[in-house]
Amino acid sequence: MIDRAQTRILLAIPSLLLSLSGCATQALNSAPARPDMPWQPNVAANGELLPGKAGRRGLMLPPGYVLPANHAITPRAPDGAIDTAHPYSLPELIDIAQSNNPSTRRAWDAARNAALTVGIARTAYVPHLSASIVGGYGTRHNNSDLSVENGGLPGSIVNNMDTPRTHNNGHGEVQTLNMEWLLFDFGKREAMIDAASQLQLASNVLFTAAHQKVIYGVTLAFYTHAAAVARAGLVAQSLRNAQTIQAAAEARLHQGQGTVVDVAQTQQMTAQAELRLVQAQNGIENTYLELMTAMGIAPATRLHTQDVSGRVLNIDDMRMTDEMIRTAVSQRPDVLAAYAAAKAARSNVTAAKAEFLPKVFVTGNVAYTTGHLALSSVPGAGTDSSPTLNLSSNNFSSLVLGGISVPIFDGGMRAAVLKQAQSRADSTQVTLEQTVDDSAKQIVAAQNGLHTGLSAYRAATKLEAAAQTSFDAAFAAYRSGVGSITPATLAQSGLVDAQLARSDAYYAALIAAASLGFATGALGQAPAQGLEEAPR
Repeated sequence: MIDRAQTRILLAIPSLLLSLSGCATQALNSAPARPDMPWQPNVAANGELLPGKAGRRGLMLPPGYVLPANHAITPRAPDGAIDTAHPYSLPELIDIAQSNNPSTRRAWDAARNAALTVGIARTAYVPHLSASIVGGYGTRHNNSDLSVENGGLPGSIVNNMDTPRTHNNGHGEVQTLNMEWLLFDFGKREAMIDAASQLQLASNVLFTAAHQKVIYGVTLAFYTHAAAVARAGLVAQSLRNAQTIQAAAEARLHQGQGTVVDVAQTQQMTAQAELRLVQAQNGIENTYLELMTAMGIAPATRLHTQDVSGRVLNIDDMRMTDEMIRTAVSQRPDVLAAYAAAKAARSNVTAAKAEFLPKVFVTGNVAYTTGHLALSSVPGAGTDSSPTLNLSSNNFSSLVLGGISVPIFDGGMRAAVLKQAQSRADSTQVTLEQTVDDSAKQIVAAQNGLHTGLSAYRAATKLEAAAQTSFDAAFAAYRSGVGSITPATLAQSGLVDAQLARSDAYYAALIAAASLGFATGALGQAPAQGLEEAPR
């Protein structure tokens, strides 16, 4: 019979389960209440957002779509290792970036994780051992409807009497050492190790690719910032030229030789130069922030970059041969990584095929039990338990099993897995072919960009020389009284445009050279400023 205490427990179970079932849906209280109303977060005293319902442990905020400021999050402080008085060259900035840019650290971690994956795959060749210690206490209640009479012999069924009860308790401890060893699987483990090794190779290649991207990014940011600095310097020079022309026009007007219109034209030219200077100085700040971001250091860090504007370019044009392009394609990190990924996918196909074949294994355990527990196996934490012997007496027991596992029917799961592996292998092969084609196209495009940049630089150099001659002649004629102000202002505008065009073409050629080095996968083996000669 069930006593009153047991009855109360049984009756309380449904209400307990009902209350627990509402815990999952109660989490909706911490989500936004409506799609058109602001979310009220749970905020700590320092502004940190806390999980849970608003106002439970933190502060209540006025309704709105502005989140509180988390004072635990602060921008990085300027790098104290930077020498603010030293003009840093491009190789020095690249060296700093390779140590600070987060992409190189992530690529390094990914390569190490891939190496550990290979080590994990190799553990399939060794036996796996596990030890378990289980202790417990068990109780059993038994109700009997038989009476024992006549010296202990079974008697007849007794009616209208209390039912006899038996109560048995047991406790004990089980200590086991289990071993599992897969001896032969027709090459599945070898294929899995080969696939992991190829993916590790791809990760190592991508680690190199990450460094090349950092080098390329810093190079672009360095030359872009240098171009902005040079542009600001040329605009400042044009402002001084405009002010000189304006002073000459005002002097002629004071002497009665000029007109008010001439002075107004020069004042307009000066104002335009001042506006361009403001814009150029803003460009310096923006490109400096891009350089700090490319290096991976705090934007508040202040440093000086080396001036490379006075160097002479080596403008000898060179065309890459087909053999050079093939060699460049074969050393690009993305091509090498795609090739390794394709080989890994083919190894996965081999491993999937091995699932259709038998496996030879050995398993066993050693157990020691004390007490009396009704156990036929030792329970495991989330895994199937190995069978043990003699768990109801104080004794040692051992069990060694060897056999062959032959897969017969699994509802088509292995066939589906094999088709997935074959599809991935086909996709990786197509990706490899596309990567090779894209790489060749990028190399040719980068080569054409360098050729165009060098041609533009030569043309801009000639244009600047002609514009300088025109300005000198027009301004000299105006100052001597034989020329008008209009040719002088036009010559000034043409000169500054020609100077800016030459400066932009100079840095565009340097960027094009870096782009060609990056496209060929050779950017990290030589200084990025390969087009530059020594100052003359």
